[in-house]
Amino acid sequence: MRRAIIGGTGFYEIVGGEFIEKVVHTPYGDALVHEGEGEHSGLIFLARHGKDHTIPPHRINYRANLKALEIQKVESILAVFTVGSLRPTIPPKSLVLLDQFLDFTSGREATFFDGGRSGLAHAEVNQPYCSALRKRLIGIANSRNMHLIEWGTYVCTNGPRFETPAEIRMFAALGGDVVGMTGVPEVSLARELGIHYAAIAIPVNWGAGLETSISIVREGMDELRASVIRLCTEGLQGFEQGAGDCECRTALMVMHPADGV
Repeated sequence: MRRAIIGGTGFYEIVGGEFIEKVVHTPYGDALVHEGEGEHSGLIFLARHGKDHTIPPHRINYRANLKALEIQKVESILAVFTVGSLRPTIPPKSLVLLDQFLDFTSGREATFFDGGRSGLAHAEVNQPYCSALRKRLIGIANSRNMHLIEWGTYVCTNGPRFETPAEIRMFAALGGDVVGMTGVPEVSLARELGIHYAAIAIPVNWGAGLETSISIVREGMDELRASVIRLCTEGLQGFEQGAGDCECRTALMVMHPADGV
């Protein structure tokens, strides 16, 4: 089983690993991936914002990224997001294993099933993030005495601006725990492709209004990022055994199959 890590802000490479840069052509555009060698054989890394962070959240070609991973025969993905916290109980530098999301984006290409030759299907997202992969990460974190918050609702906004204090209060009242700009439609596109997908969010600031100004935490982040990458690589390496015990490949209701796309 080939596997992938999608990195967000601050995650632009896997330090110390041997990776070959590769452009993958898809019907939705080109995507840049990094294919692992040696100890990382079978692992693909994709920097969501580009390797130099040049792509804003509303301009990311999510469909090309996910389709490229499917073309590379990736069957499981761990995504990492840098976010803001909506809760006093989730301070910066926490690790939050996502289980739900709220979508406040607009104008994004959010499906592979656009009708016509693209087909028509509806994806069930009762459990948007792979339950089997989540369970594996929880087990690894517990064995390492890593504090992993096991439940979290991700609020996705369009960006690139930050949120207002009123929006932060609304998101928290609706049940949101963290806020970011890139989690959707990535998660639902993975579900449409039947790829096992789970995600870890790392708050690096408090949401607007929880402090007098937005201050990004930077101290100790290199060590934390390295720890998260280790957790992800270990979680993906041994995932094959439990990969079928989830809803990821049975959650798509196809009304009209795609024709050559």
